[in-house]
Amino acid sequence: MKNTRRLLDCVPDGNFDYKPHPKSMTLGRLATHVAELPSWTAFTLDREVFDLAPDYKPALAGSRAELLQIFDKSAAEAREKIAGATDEEWRKIWTFKYDGKTIMSMPRSVVMRSTIMNHLIHHRAQLGVYLRLNEVAFPGMYGPSADEQKFSEAGSS
Repeated sequence: MKNTRRLLDCVPDGNFDYKPHPKSMTLGRLATHVAELPSWTAFTLDREVFDLAPDYKPALAGSRAELLQIFDKSAAEAREKIAGATDEEWRKIWTFKYDGKTIMSMPRSVVMRSTIMNHLIHHRAQLGVYLRLNEVAFPGMYGPSADEQKFSEAGSS
């Protein structure tokens, strides 16, 4: 979560409408999605079925400050839900439906790993590409990024 917050903190205000391709979501929508993904933990643990309506309108932050506020709330809520969940609750089957049609059903623990965490990591990497295409420097997630000191330069003076 610390890395995700660091990346969101690089999203530039004033460029939320940027799209690398007509089929792509905007920078603002992608960043908002990354910021809100940890909150999916709550509706995964609070209900056994989530039915998304076709008229659902996703959130869209209007600024970096709002992105960070969404993320901080989302991450804190997720930590609280995870800490309070029992093994039995993690084993329960959770179902995602769209307009009444079942899209997937699986144990909540699998939803947490695949649909929440892996999904977050995927979109976090996508956000890094959007930032790179906009000439925005950003930190590495698993070591230095191209904007940070390279491994080969470490330790040299």
